[in-house]
Amino acid sequence: MFMSRKAQPSILIIGAGFAGLGMAMELERAGFTNYTIVEKATDIGGVWRENTYPGAGCDVPSPLYSWSFEPKSDWPKRFSMQADIHEYMRTVADKYNLFDKIRFGTEVTDAEFDESTSRWTLTTRDGSHLSADLLIPAVGQLSRPAMPPIPGIESFGGDAFHSAEWNHDVDLTGKRVAVIGTGASAIQFIPAIQPKVAHLTLFQRSAAWILPKPDVEYTPFHHAMFKYFPPSRLAERFVIWSIFDFLALALTDIPPLKTPVVALADRHRDKQVPDPELRAKLTPDYAAGCKRGLFSNEYFPALAQPNVAVETTSITEITPSGVRTSDGTEHEVDVIVYGTGFKGTEFLAPINVYGRGGRKLADVWAPEGGRAYLGMAVPDFPNMMLMYGPNTNVGSGSIIYMLESQARYIRQVVERLATEPGIQLSVRPEVEQNYDDKLQKRLVDTPWNFCSSWYRNASGRITNNWPGATLLYRMWTRQFEAGDYVVTKAGR
Repeated sequence: MFMSRKAQPSILIIGAGFAGLGMAMELERAGFTNYTIVEKATDIGGVWRENTYPGAGCDVPSPLYSWSFEPKSDWPKRFSMQADIHEYMRTVADKYNLFDKIRFGTEVTDAEFDESTSRWTLTTRDGSHLSADLLIPAVGQLSRPAMPPIPGIESFGGDAFHSAEWNHDVDLTGKRVAVIGTGASAIQFIPAIQPKVAHLTLFQRSAAWILPKPDVEYTPFHHAMFKYFPPSRLAERFVIWSIFDFLALALTDIPPLKTPVVALADRHRDKQVPDPELRAKLTPDYAAGCKRGLFSNEYFPALAQPNVAVETTSITEITPSGVRTSDGTEHEVDVIVYGTGFKGTEFLAPINVYGRGGRKLADVWAPEGGRAYLGMAVPDFPNMMLMYGPNTNVGSGSIIYMLESQARYIRQVVERLATEPGIQLSVRPEVEQNYDDKLQKRLVDTPWNFCSSWYRNASGRITNNWPGATLLYRMWTRQFEAGDYVVTKAGR
């Protein structure tokens, strides 16, 4: 039901990626229009704006990696590329007139809750201030590139850049290129650049578990069928969702289900890498699922080409002319590309967030790492709800499905704030603690505990991943329970 403008809480959303835009659309669909999206860049898109490296695309099929209420019937292929995803986001944002609600080029440095007014105040890089009744940080987990702590990085005399900050001015044709890292980005850009470089050396710390990619080019027939016979499109989305939630159960709840998946990955590697020495290098030495599983049909063949070498000896330093490994060899290269991921465990950084009593969120989380009730609410930080917060990343599935669950829950929080303006909603500490206890218990026996990855922080705590099927999270977040929160008035 549409709420009158006077009855609507004012809302500030930080970030214009999938999370922030999805939250805004949920508010629009419910009739809440008194919100502003604050975005530090000059365009929307988040990771799909920033990651423009060759071959950039999504490893979740687009029928599922899209908003359920805004389906697209004419995706070019099942696994979409970066430009198509970014254009989809722009098209949908334009449909909902979200561009009129976004303040671009506005970087938030501080967020402070005022107990006397029940409002949040944001301070931006240029010193200006914004305030609202409800704060919704939607900055994502994969927005800040992580550089490896290798000595000598600054000494390299050639071109060097992180894959998330790809330097398109650097022509790799005929160059000797070093790639450091074997994550999801490297899996995609290595096959894209391998044919043009003179030589590529991949410095691999650990091999990746890779499954065949069931991609297809959608034809005009597919597009017409999806458009004029929606059940076909819904059926594909349901099948894809079911497969990914099946894989999630294999990771967390029913480990034996993982056996056929491991067999498929092994067969894929054996088929695509005939050379036994190279195949040994590319065979993971850790449990499947411990790190992010990947999909590719081109990665292994690219590494088998004569102008590629896979180096598994550890790196000791970067030199002015290349990369030195622990055996004393200096690998001379012209360009270094870092495919070393993101600072995923540093939630909300570098924004300074202050709750009740001036408590700094980074200090509250410092001992063990980020934690929040349902990944959204933190005790003593009233009227703040996180999107894509701690333990809401998926080991298998679509993050957009998770974000929709969060947006629906937060919309209910907005409805509660609208019924009694000026109140402060703060999750009860015992509710958050009980939730975290259950969460950590479920995480104990997951494969994420048995290797080093970005899912875990320095203390060893798994702060990023949701332990289970996305359906379980949807069920846990379906209903906002007012009893889980302490309700107070300003100044009390």
